Amino acid sequence: MGENSRKYHELNSSHTDPARLKREREKARELRKTRWWLDQVNRGTCHYCQKKFSAAQLTMDHLIPLARGGTSAKGNIVCACKDCNRDKKLDTPVDSLFEQLERERRKRGSSEGEGHV
Repeated sequence: MGENSRKYHELNSSHTDPARLKREREKARELRKTRWWLDQVNRGTCHYCQKKFSAAQLTMDHLIPLARGGTSAKGNIVCACKDCNRDKKLDTPVDSLFEQLERERRKRGSSEGEGHV
């Protein structure tokens, strides 16, 4: 998918229920107060780009976004730099994997066509 192309995700109404989102956001706020989160932030590494940042430059990100059924649980929350968090939007790790596989497939397809007349 090109940088300027748009992705659309079909959202399940049970995942986007305002009461559910409010509860999950409250859980996330509570997790921010824990030693576990402080340890994550103090490592200073973005989960996605693996670059080092100060604690102030890192944000809390849900691997599976709340709007796609994710929860505010330790296994679904990571530190992300602001750029990676913004660029990820509603993507999941599976979406990223599929995009990578598609790029590799296209690259192989274009290189296989080279040299043939």
